[in-house]
Amino acid sequence: PGRRAEMWIQPEEVLLAGALWVSERANPFFVLQRRRGHGRGGGLSGLLVGTLDVVLDSSARVAPYRILLQTADSQIYWNIACGSSRKEITEHWDWLESNLLQTISIFDNDEDITTFVKGKISGIIAEENRLKQDEEQEEDSGKFREAELKMRKLFGMPNEEKLVNYYSCSYWKGRVPRQGWLYLSVNHLCFYSFLLGKEVTLVVPWTEVTQLEKNATLLFPESVRVSTRHTEHFFSVFLNINDTFKLMEQLANIAMRQLLDNEAFLADRSLPKPCKTLKNVSALKRDFDARAKNERYRAMFRLTQDERLDGHTDCTLWTPFAKMHVVGQLFISNNYICFNSREEDLCQLIIPLREVSIVEKADSSSVLPCPVSISTKNKMNFLFANLKDRDFLVQRISDFLQRTPDSWTSDVSPLALIGHSVCNSEPCFCLFFLIPPLTYSSPRHLSFQASSSAGGAESSQKERHYHPGLPTASQGLLQLYHQDTAEDLGPKAMKEKMKEESWNIHFSEFGRGVCMYRTSRTRDLVLNGIPERLRGELWLLFSGAQNEMASHPGYYGDLVEQAMGLCSLATEEIERDLHRSMPEHRAFQNEMGIAALRRVLTAYAHRNPGIGYCQAMNIVTSVLLLYCTEEEAFWLLVALCERMLPDYYNTRVVGALVDQGVFEDLTRAFLPLLYEHMQDLGVISTISLSWFLTLFLSVMPFDSAVLLVDCFFYEGIKVIFQVALAVLHDNMDALLSCNDEGEAMTILGRYLDNVVNKQTVSPPIPHLHALLTSGDEPPPEIDVFDLIKSSYERFGSLRSDVIEQMRFKQRLKVIQSLEDTAKRSVVRAMMTESAFSIEELEELYCLFKSQHMTSCYWGSTSSAAERHDPSLPYLEQYRIDPLQFSQLYAALAPWTCGGHTSTLSARLFRLLDQNQDGLVNFKEFITGLSGMYHGDMTEKLKLLYKLHLPPALSPEEAESALEAAQFFTEDEPKGRHTDKKTHTSCFQHDYRYYLRMWAKENEPKKETIKDLPRMNQEQFIELCKTLYNLFGEEPLEQELYHSIATVASLLLRIGEVGKKFTNGGKKTETAAPAPPPAQTASVSPLGEDEPAEGASAEAQMCRALADAQLEPGAPQTSDEEIKDDTSVSSYSMVSSGSLPCEDITDEAVLVGGSEQRRGSVLDVDWSITFEQVLASLLTEPPLVDFFERKMDIQAKMAACKAQRAVERQTSSTSDHELTQHST
Repeated sequence: PGRRAEMWIQPEEVLLAGALWVSERANPFFVLQRRRGHGRGGGLSGLLVGTLDVVLDSSARVAPYRILLQTADSQIYWNIACGSSRKEITEHWDWLESNLLQTISIFDNDEDITTFVKGKISGIIAEENRLKQDEEQEEDSGKFREAELKMRKLFGMPNEEKLVNYYSCSYWKGRVPRQGWLYLSVNHLCFYSFLLGKEVTLVVPWTEVTQLEKNATLLFPESVRVSTRHTEHFFSVFLNINDTFKLMEQLANIAMRQLLDNEAFLADRSLPKPCKTLKNVSALKRDFDARAKNERYRAMFRLTQDERLDGHTDCTLWTPFAKMHVVGQLFISNNYICFNSREEDLCQLIIPLREVSIVEKADSSSVLPCPVSISTKNKMNFLFANLKDRDFLVQRISDFLQRTPDSWTSDVSPLALIGHSVCNSEPCFCLFFLIPPLTYSSPRHLSFQASSSAGGAESSQKERHYHPGLPTASQGLLQLYHQDTAEDLGPKAMKEKMKEESWNIHFSEFGRGVCMYRTSRTRDLVLNGIPERLRGELWLLFSGAQNEMASHPGYYGDLVEQAMGLCSLATEEIERDLHRSMPEHRAFQNEMGIAALRRVLTAYAHRNPGIGYCQAMNIVTSVLLLYCTEEEAFWLLVALCERMLPDYYNTRVVGALVDQGVFEDLTRAFLPLLYEHMQDLGVISTISLSWFLTLFLSVMPFDSAVLLVDCFFYEGIKVIFQVALAVLHDNMDALLSCNDEGEAMTILGRYLDNVVNKQTVSPPIPHLHALLTSGDEPPPEIDVFDLIKSSYERFGSLRSDVIEQMRFKQRLKVIQSLEDTAKRSVVRAMMTESAFSIEELEELYCLFKSQHMTSCYWGSTSSAAERHDPSLPYLEQYRIDPLQFSQLYAALAPWTCGGHTSTLSARLFRLLDQNQDGLVNFKEFITGLSGMYHGDMTEKLKLLYKLHLPPALSPEEAESALEAAQFFTEDEPKGRHTDKKTHTSCFQHDYRYYLRMWAKENEPKKETIKDLPRMNQEQFIELCKTLYNLFGEEPLEQELYHSIATVASLLLRIGEVGKKFTNGGKKTETAAPAPPPAQTASVSPLGEDEPAEGASAEAQMCRALADAQLEPGAPQTSDEEIKDDTSVSSYSMVSSGSLPCEDITDEAVLVGGSEQRRGSVLDVDWSITFEQVLASLLTEPPLVDFFERKMDIQAKMAACKAQRAVERQTSSTSDHELTQHST
């Protein structure tokens, strides 16, 4: 059957067929009904029914028509079809009458009729669902699909817009709450209410949200406030406000990610299907819930970004060190078994499946019910008990163990792992990565090596990531340059030995390596300082970098091999900063340390081009290299940039700005008096950025700052916030007495310079910042251990989950603030290059950005993520493809040509796309638009002239494009092809090349009208067609048509005359015309004398202009419009048979007879110049007035915004609702 199955519904029993419905059609077996109040009239009953439909979420609001099955002897009706419009339901009715009515009329039994019809309808639905199963992996419940259809109808959303969930709530419009439904889709927040004839519709893109808060006040109890740049919206009376708010946070976060790096949302298709269809819960909602759980799980145990939680259950863990059972939760994922105690810091455990050797069910007892024993290859045993479903748990662990390879293989190319996006393939893990007890070494190389020849590098696969000729440190650089003995250091060395012994005791009691029990005693040892010999090992362990390195052996080596030798902006910046990285340390005063730092930074820039290289990464990496091998430092850098300090080191340091805002909020909460004073001075935002970006390494003596790094790898970012607050607290009195920012900066600088570590065994390293800020009276020294201790005593109540919540709030502010800054920068830059006002440029930027974001939402001919390049300046960040450009051109350009508009838009796109990448940025867009709106007559005509020359005129549009290209070879820019090659290989040039290119691009380009190439006959005909279509909506169109015909005739003769002086002896060549598909071309016999050539050119012109009115892109006119239109079309005045072509004079309208249009002769020697076109047009006052007229873009922009608003509205608004709005 040809009917759409989504309009057929599984037969539902209806007892009261007449309640709230009106019958419109009926036959012996079926009844077509309309919802009472839908359409014209309805009165009070219609208003009440409409209100009930909205409040009770009735499907009748979207589908106000239905068809019922009835039989003569039964009082029961069956609902078998619904429709959103009369047209849809009528199609169903007609199908029933044509296909079923005659068949069921021969049945004798009413019960058989009912059974047959129900079976037929169910069969249609089943067949359609079967066809859809290949496309959709998971079907949502019928109720939810109905809600999604309702959302699309109400707000005019396309099918690509996916509903995540919907909630009943009240929207406060003014002082009156409006009860309705809140629809949360992937890209929009929508609300709809219809109460007693009053309709409220709200659509807010998530990318426009600047603040999202859940609060409770007397006026708005348990409400959610959604803020945008221009307004605030309040929603309240939720059934479950916490669930709603969490989902809104997730959706807003995804939108911020779109703004940051154009990452579109992709649904997770690998989620297991539920055992049964969940009522009113979509697959997307399950996806979001799973994402939230995975993020919490990965953050809790510092796991890799591709780790997915399979499930969790309550249990107890036997702790041999405390001889007790600890209550907590057991987490199972594809590569790990993790445990976290219910009481904070009591016990945490991470067991990689690659380490597991035995999983078995132990004997149950009353003391130890349902236990499971897990043994590792390192001879550690873990006993879990009180498991609710032990058999299922053991089976899941067994399944994951079977997927864990015994050893790492190189089947997966390391190239597939480049980039920070989540890898969809099953990760491979090695089983041999164990750190030997009491020693600190690299798992790959244990000696100082040097490769001096390329042949040696090729012969040894293990050494291939070492750059030939450069020495490579295979252990921490500090061990190579720290040669002091214990006797030389005295008590400090003994203190260091005591620390090492304390850790060895801890290892023997709690285990060593990734399977170590992590307790509060572990944290106490970290706060007392990690011994230098163990620092690299424990940093890897606590950060989770050890798991990543074990998962990808050989990855770093392959990455270095690929990256070394390549040049880019990132590598240039790395080279510039290499010698600024801890220059005071001996390890970085020679080539070995510098080369190691270069390789790590270059490898990471190659792995993650989205970040590349950012200042401050060199300082942090140089510290990592002091205690770790190159490979270990690389994986620690990965953990820092991608997990522990997210978005810190991208091009706009968004993560650091977010934490700067969090720090300000924490200062307001803990130190309110100081916050008010510091805000007046503007100090907090100045000092905190360097603190966070370098983890205090750039503002504090090295031996002290490295202890903070110890705490950071164990505790995370909260310890950095705690120490920063403690620094402000210790200097509160001095800061309150400051009068300016410089004085406050000096106080804090001196304080941090004198934070000392009296227990260090490393030789003292001069601190450059301290040398610059030392005064006459040095301030007292502050022990770093006292600073850390006071930070925990005063601010230890900080929780990671609270910080994450504050980060979300600040992320909205920061990213939207960056967007506003980008807009201001773009507008300022374009002020000098266009004549648009600031307000107009801001509006145009918003429309252009909105068009770009549409492709992020609903797709486009090219992916927005693929087009995104964060290294580009703000002017070029947003780029649109030809389809999006065409839509903006049709809405905003002053030159609209009816059906010819798309052709003109495509030509302008090609003209503006100077680098030929198939995309136009905002600068190029404004350049073209400004020329049309604010150029003088010469500038406008020059633009119009260029639109009909290559590259704007594509070969497909003109038959003689090849000849035109050959004819104008000398006029093409010689560097076009060279530029393209340069574009594809620009990464091989150094920064001086980019500076030269930048200077060259900024040189003023003075193009005169003499520089424009000549126009041949085919191009001139296309120009005439454009001009012919340009005046369709003008009040003086007849005069304009007459003028353009006169000018065209004059230019044709000028071209003929010019030909005599250039190629007078040449003969014309016949060329096939390009008629419309409906016409058949035939060549008329013509003589070879010059008058015949002129006549043939005019005949070609006649044919082209006649074709212009038959363009396939011309908009179709509806019957109603034809009836209402009593005016005479200009096309009827300039028609194919109004005047013969041979009667043309300077005063005649240029038209042609049908015979001349059937064939033509293209004269390849015919050409004209721009000066001739300009001079000819100046002879016609109507044309001069048209091109000199000033046009206002404000009306176009307002219409464009209004059109976007209209597109969001429902296309099926009832007549009754329309009359309500009109009154």
